[in-house]
Amino acid sequence: MRWTRDKIRALLSEIKSRGFIRTKRKGPTGVGYTLEILLGIDENNLYLPDIGEFELKTRREGHSGLTTLFTFNRAVWKMDPMTAIKRYGSEDRDGRLGLYQSVTSTPNPRGLQVSVDEGSICINQSVDQNIILEWSLSDVVQRFTDKLNNLLLVKAIVEERDGVEYFNYHQATLLSGSPSQEILRTCIQDGDIVIDLRLHDKGTKGARNHGTGFRVREESLELLFEISIDLEI
Repeated sequence: MRWTRDKIRALLSEIKSRGFIRTKRKGPTGVGYTLEILLGIDENNLYLPDIGEFELKTRREGHSGLTTLFTFNRAVWKMDPMTAIKRYGSEDRDGRLGLYQSVTSTPNPRGLQVSVDEGSICINQSVDQNIILEWSLSDVVQRFTDKLNNLLLVKAIVEERDGVEYFNYHQATLLSGSPSQEILRTCIQDGDIVIDLRLHDKGTKGARNHGTGFRVREESLELLFEISIDLEI
């Protein structure tokens, strides 16, 4: 299929006209998976000739969860990952020592926090001030540009019937333009951006890292883009 704005607008308009559609997958990913099935796409990266590559994201109206922006793990660890696991981690239900924590500008129960200044973002421990990871602010903006410079955000009204979700995909917005360093800094300071540490001790093989994730509160996602265009479906 040749994807164009008009084609996507027409498809979304037809989907909207169908009213509430039963989810095709249980759980939090159901809203996105169901829309992908309805659009007949296999992957989350698409290409529009007039705006270039874009990513599809969905949001439940009134939901205040988190959505993943990207992972960024390469060459940012200032502390040996195994040292960080042993100092700040905890055992999971399988008895495995791990460091699975969400970190914001407010110290979490382990004292880990995100700090940002004019040029960098770091995760440090609020008491001992040890820096665990550090990113260049410009590198994070570039990562955002590479991954999410164009995004199609589709919102759905949700109804639950006999424990099953139904979605009415009623609004679509094209978002483009990566955030400035100042916007990114503000979103981190305000707690709108959360950084997830996801690693554990593999025993003799050291640390297993599943990728350090940057996530944003869903209601704040649109703050990160310079341009917002309503598709009027």
